[in-house]
Amino acid sequence: QRLSSAMLSAMGDSLVADPFLKVKNLIQALVERLLAESTAEATKQGFCNTQLSKAEEARDFRMADTKKLDVEIQGLETKLQELGAEMEMLTGAIEKLNDDLKEATEQRDVEHDENLETIKLSKEGYEAVVQALKILKVFYKQAAKATVLAQVKASPVDEDTAGAGFKGAYTGSQEKSKGIIGLLEVIKSDFERTDRTTEAAEKKAHASFVEFDRTSKSDISGKETKKALDTEDAKTAAANLAQKTEDLKTAQGLLDSALKTIEDLKPTCIDFGMSYEERVAKREEEIAALKSALCILDAEGVEPGCPGGSSL
Repeated sequence: QRLSSAMLSAMGDSLVADPFLKVKNLIQALVERLLAESTAEATKQGFCNTQLSKAEEARDFRMADTKKLDVEIQGLETKLQELGAEMEMLTGAIEKLNDDLKEATEQRDVEHDENLETIKLSKEGYEAVVQALKILKVFYKQAAKATVLAQVKASPVDEDTAGAGFKGAYTGSQEKSKGIIGLLEVIKSDFERTDRTTEAAEKKAHASFVEFDRTSKSDISGKETKKALDTEDAKTAAANLAQKTEDLKTAQGLLDSALKTIEDLKPTCIDFGMSYEERVAKREEEIAALKSALCILDAEGVEPGCPGGSSL
């Protein structure tokens, strides 16, 4: 009143009317700030929950994808190793079968030529012996039947041929001829037997070789077919392995990205020293205490939420 200031007078009246106004204003401002923080944190927590959930879902998916690809790659590598070993085994087996067949064919050719030569010589020998026997048998048969014709001594020559050594008809060496003919019969039989046994052996060897040739070629064909199929399988497996390896690199990159996202969110959403629920409870406890203090200071009962009148 001495300064004649209506503003100062009004302020003085206000202080007299409510001496705790400034404290109450501070408390109210603090409560509002805490409520604003609560709203902001709830919004932030919602953001964090959403982003962390997405990042963790992506991490789990990429982790499973990476493990799956790793298993598939190991399987393809094992398959390639097995196919390589099998193709190597088949290559060696095919080479051996071809070598054995070539050697057997060469031996069979030699054996065939030798048998044909033996058969040829046996037949030629047999025919020669047959002819010789025919000649000898005819000769000695006719000589045995020969008789001495009557001799007319009108010729001096006849007189000269008479005497020792020219007595009777000439019948040949009948006794010795039997040994010769017998020996030739044995030789003929040997030639005949050689021809027969050699032809039988040739027939049997030919049949055995044909069977061996057919079996060997069938085995070679089967192994070559299997090797060709293994080669195609190996090409497919190698292509799949290359693709899976690239897919694994991509999946690993995406997994690293998901893990980095989680790491980037940690400072904002995780590393607080206490959980979101604990912070909410502490803040609500603080707000309740401030409101309780505000109500205690509300002597006139004007603050919303406070009972009318003050205990003071």
